[in-house]
Amino acid sequence: MAGGRRGPVRVGAALGALLCALHVQAACRDTTVTQELLKEGFHRDLLVKVELGEDAGGCAVAAQMRLPPGIYVDPYELATLQQHNLTKAMLFPDVIDVEAPEYLAEALVLLLFLEPDARCSRCFGAAVPVHARYHRPARGTRQAVVALQSPEVLLCCCHRHLSAECWEPAEVDTPCSSDTNSPCQWHTTKHRPAYEESMLRVPVGLREHSSLVCALTLLTTGLCSGLILAAACKYGHFSQ
Repeated sequence: MAGGRRGPVRVGAALGALLCALHVQAACRDTTVTQELLKEGFHRDLLVKVELGEDAGGCAVAAQMRLPPGIYVDPYELATLQQHNLTKAMLFPDVIDVEAPEYLAEALVLLLFLEPDARCSRCFGAAVPVHARYHRPARGTRQAVVALQSPEVLLCCCHRHLSAECWEPAEVDTPCSSDTNSPCQWHTTKHRPAYEESMLRVPVGLREHSSLVCALTLLTTGLCSGLILAAACKYGHFSQ
């Protein structure tokens, strides 16, 4: 009899815990994140939009993105944009080789501060220029695919308390604003929305054409060098 009673009790407790978890998730899962790559070619704009499940109430909202080696943000361009108040962001590391190809580059972390939307109290967004790196020639395809993961939504509230059911502290050692160095705790959503990756397709050369490209490059280099040398000998003035 005792064992028979424990069964329904355990089932009831498990069902109650499940319903409670579903209730909490339903209350916190309204945050939506969208990202879009604008323009065409190697130089694009990454647009990020966030709609929170609750009013931000004066909190700072940011999107943290991990950029793979195939794509980068130019720190010099970013500094110029910030000087003109066109965007606010922090880049880690802040020293980047913008000339490095994809196979010699490192992944980056971008913290993009989002601006509120005047038409929606829970909506935020921002855009930042991104650039594709050159890739190795591929075999059988003219495109390389760079998968850009969806950003992580961060909230920083120095003057209000966030619900522990929906938000948890994030390991982000960055001020709440790019304009100040005052520390404050960032939080991230516990119940993250369904994220979708954005795909950036980068044109690449065909490995089958490597021999032809090398031969034409050597031929062109030799021809141009010969023309320059001939012109120098014909029109140059050499001291005796």
